[in-house]
Amino acid sequence: MHKVELSYLLTPQRGKNTLIRNPLMDLLHAVREQGSISKAAKALDLSYRHVWGALKGWEQTLGRTLIVWDKGQRARLTEFGEKLLWAERQAQARLAPQIEALRGDIERAFSTAFDDNAHVLTLYASHDAALSALRDQASPRGLHLDIRFMGSVDAIAALNAGRCMMAGFHTLDQPESRSVTAQTYRNLLKPGLHKLIGFAHRTQGLIVAKNNPLRITGIADLARPGVRYVNRAEGTGTRVLLDELLGRAGVAASRIHGYQSQEPSHTAVAQAIASGAADAGLGIETAAREKGLDFVPLAEERYHLVCLKSELPTPQVQALIKELQSREWQTTLEELPGYSGKLAHSGKVLSLRTTLPWWTYRKEKPGKNPL
Repeated sequence: MHKVELSYLLTPQRGKNTLIRNPLMDLLHAVREQGSISKAAKALDLSYRHVWGALKGWEQTLGRTLIVWDKGQRARLTEFGEKLLWAERQAQARLAPQIEALRGDIERAFSTAFDDNAHVLTLYASHDAALSALRDQASPRGLHLDIRFMGSVDAIAALNAGRCMMAGFHTLDQPESRSVTAQTYRNLLKPGLHKLIGFAHRTQGLIVAKNNPLRITGIADLARPGVRYVNRAEGTGTRVLLDELLGRAGVAASRIHGYQSQEPSHTAVAQAIASGAADAGLGIETAAREKGLDFVPLAEERYHLVCLKSELPTPQVQALIKELQSREWQTTLEELPGYSGKLAHSGKVLSLRTTLPWWTYRKEKPGKNPL
């Protein structure tokens, strides 16, 4: 059985015939009505060669004969050709309401592209509940966030490669210049090239089973016998944070059962714990509460948005900044478990060197003439 593929056209206005069009059916209908290939071509405003070649091509594709090609006689459809036209009429009549609804949905979706007051911003970012909330809040106001969740490192790399306009990543509230975080992000971000925009302040901690039956209270407890950990993928901000906390606690990753396991998001980590597949995993409080789990806070984080300095004046970025500075967004942040609107600096353009003090530059000695 042959399969069906649908396509559509963008036009200034709808034509009189609003059915889903198929070029083969148009050719067959014209041949049947006109009685010859040449007259069918003229009716369709196409060349004889084009129509003849198209019909032959369709016959080869379908493996069936469509036209009776007797010279000197009126061209007519084969029984298979007639059945194709009949089947198409039946489908069009039966599916007309659904076709009209689908057309309306597509037109409404494309109306955004023709609305000068609407903006679409591509954002690759580390998984975050607040970003999902921002997307829902901003859309009715004309700012549509095209978000793709991935690891923080991959998100910034995508920004630097030009695959997105903005990236989202997170760091400890007070990152140290020699920390794992600094080693991870220092070479990806450059003062003068990138600009940070404040977004959210959140708490990361250990997601554990309801009522915390294993009495897990800190990072060192992950090395206890019998505790099964579920990790995030290498390159994610949460994986970077875990390695940072393990280093501070003096706990080797090799001592943690499940360190090599990976889940793609905070929600997936919480689900693994809720299902009993693991006992603990590092994540955000929102994910824990959604699954009815307990949460052991460990670290305060800032979630940053970053774009190229050259993109800062664009309408998309300015619309995002305006949304982040709104009172409605501050309220939304405060209502999310584990987030703080007051500490977020949402919508503020921040100094890269001040916020992430990892870069040092050698100063010239007095009296020394530079080459």
